[in-house]
Amino acid sequence: MKPDVKPSNPNFSSGPCAKRPGYEVGRLDLSTLGRSHRAAIGKTALARVCDETAELLGLPEGYRVGVVPASDTGAFEMVMWSLLGERPVDVCAWESFGAGWLTDITKQLKLENVTSFTADYGSLPDLTQTNSDHDVVFTWNGTTSGVKVANADWISDDRKGLTLCDATSAVFAMDLPWPKLDVTTFSWQKVLGGEGAHGMLILSPRAVERLENYSPPWPLPKIFRLTKGGKLIEGIFRGATINTPSMLCVADYLDALAWIRSLGGLHGAITKSEANLKVLRDFVSQREWIHFLAVEDDQISNTSVCLTLDVDADRVKEIVRLLDNEGAAFDIGAYRDAPAGLRIWCGATVEEYDLKMLMPWIDWAYKSVKELS
Repeated sequence: MKPDVKPSNPNFSSGPCAKRPGYEVGRLDLSTLGRSHRAAIGKTALARVCDETAELLGLPEGYRVGVVPASDTGAFEMVMWSLLGERPVDVCAWESFGAGWLTDITKQLKLENVTSFTADYGSLPDLTQTNSDHDVVFTWNGTTSGVKVANADWISDDRKGLTLCDATSAVFAMDLPWPKLDVTTFSWQKVLGGEGAHGMLILSPRAVERLENYSPPWPLPKIFRLTKGGKLIEGIFRGATINTPSMLCVADYLDALAWIRSLGGLHGAITKSEANLKVLRDFVSQREWIHFLAVEDDQISNTSVCLTLDVDADRVKEIVRLLDNEGAAFDIGAYRDAPAGLRIWCGATVEEYDLKMLMPWIDWAYKSVKELS
């Protein structure tokens, strides 16, 4: 039978993700609107973004946090174009975004000394095969595959190269080993349910040293430049952004950070996301027709949870359409390049109650489509 109760918030998109529970635009501190981001009030707000991010994430001493243009994509392109080329590069790719970085490194930067470690959707490549003398490029959590890196044991503490980590759907949801990450990028619209167009860049002292001692042989556009006169542009990490940010989006991000603090900080956010994943784990364990795309249990993402069903791609689309039309779940179809299935966001902005209310609807939609096939 069709369920009687729907999720209070049916927004389960994997990006932009659901706003935090209780979110209201009118509750944002809008004192910066209409003011210059170069004025004291604007710089103060942007500096808070950097400082509070570092505090809540528990970053090691000497790590820098900056706001840069063009979301996580812009942040990661910036560091690839600014840092790569001095050493050989190992690229790990097991879903669309990692594959995109591999393409940019080989086709756009045209680096020659590149080794790729790839795997199909659902699996990780053998990360232990990477060379600690090389720069290593990888995603921590495959947003389009639902496969995450289980640990950082494969990253050497004595590495000569840098680790460049795209962690946009992992930051504030997974316990990241910061001493092993030299460059980390993420965006506001993922785990924190913030607004788009802004990227976050986290640099270790080792990454700063590379920036100040290596000049890539290709020209860098203005929005990629992190140094001037051979020195890091420290202002980027103190609230003086490269270009004009949206101060409305900044206010929205600061609101999201305050909410994380109200959960008890990073640990509270991680715990909430893992509890959300458990709802799906329990559901899948009791049914033979639905499966995690991730092959290994400890690699199942607790943010972008990807599922396959025992029906063909057209039937999956029908299930997604049914749930959308009923207002039970929006935007939960698998990523276009991934195997047909469902992708359900389980980050901390999603309520456990709403996921529990969604499960009977997935049951109903699957059985409805099966009866028609």
